[in-house]
Amino acid sequence: MRAIWKGSISFGLVNIPIALFPATKTEELKFRLLRDKDHSPVNYKRVAATDGKEVPWEHIVKGYEYEKDKYVILKDDDFKRADIEATQTVDIQSFVDLNDVNPVFFYKPYYMEPLKGADKAYVLLRDALAASGRIGIAKVVIKTKQHLAAVKPQEDGLMLELMHYAAELRDLDEFRQPKESKPSKKEMDMAKALISSMSDKWEPEAYQDEYRDALVDMIEDKIAHGDKAAPKAKAKKRPSNVIDLVAVLEESLRGSSSGKKKAARKASSRRGNTTRKKSAKKAAARKRGGKKKAA
Repeated sequence: MRAIWKGSISFGLVNIPIALFPATKTEELKFRLLRDKDHSPVNYKRVAATDGKEVPWEHIVKGYEYEKDKYVILKDDDFKRADIEATQTVDIQSFVDLNDVNPVFFYKPYYMEPLKGADKAYVLLRDALAASGRIGIAKVVIKTKQHLAAVKPQEDGLMLELMHYAAELRDLDEFRQPKESKPSKKEMDMAKALISSMSDKWEPEAYQDEYRDALVDMIEDKIAHGDKAAPKAKAKKRPSNVIDLVAVLEESLRGSSSGKKKAARKASSRRGNTTRKKSAKKAAARKRGGKKKAA
C-alpha cells in the first residue's frame, strides 16, 4: 500500500518523520448507468446551462454565487493568495484529555508509520500519550485542505484522526428534544434488565454489511443463472406506536435470549456463505468459458 502523505509530527522542538496510510477501506459496490435496450454505458458531459453546449476544460472557471445568478470569479492566483503554508507537518498545538473530546468530532482515521530513524521518538510519544490519557490536537494540510486532527496512541502505533471544526457541527437546539418524563421504577428496572440481557463483549467481526452481502449473492446468482424473475420481497411489518412500554419491554426480554441464538447461527451461516460464494464465482466462470467455446 502506498502512503498518501509523508511528513513529520512536530511539537516543541521534537520532529518525528512519519507516513500516513488510510486506516479504513471502502467495500461499496460500484454500479454503472446503462441504456436499457443495449446496456451501453452512459457518460457524463460538462454542458452550459444557458445553451446546452459542451464546455471544454480550458474554458471552465470557478465562481462563487453570492446572489442568485451572480458570481464572483476566483482564479488560480486568488487561491494561492488565500492558501496557508502547506508544510508537510502534523503540527501539534496542544495536548488534551481524550475524555474531554466528544466522539462526534472524530471522523476519519489514518495510521502513522514511523520512517527511518524515527522509531525511538515515535515510541516515546506513543507511550507518553497512553500513560497520560491525552491526545495531541494538531493542524495538518493534506492535499489542498487544512484539517484539524488528533494524534492518538493505537495499540503498538500512533493514529492520526481527522476532526470536524466546531463550526461544522450542528447545534442540538436545531432539533426537537424529547419532553422530559420520569420513568417508573418498574420501567427503569426492566430497561436495565433488557440492556443487561443483550450485553456482550465487543467483537467487531460479528457485524457484517448484510445488505451488501445480499446484493453480492444476487449479482453472483444472475451471473451464474441469468436474469430470471426475482421473487417478490416480503412485506415488512410496520412498527406501531408504543402505548404500553412495560409490555413492550417484557416482550423484548423474552425475545433477547432467542435473539442471541439467532445471531450465533447467522455467524455460522456467514462462514458457509463465503464458501458458497467462491463456488458460485467458479461456476459462473465455467459457464462463461463454456459459452465462449460453443461460440
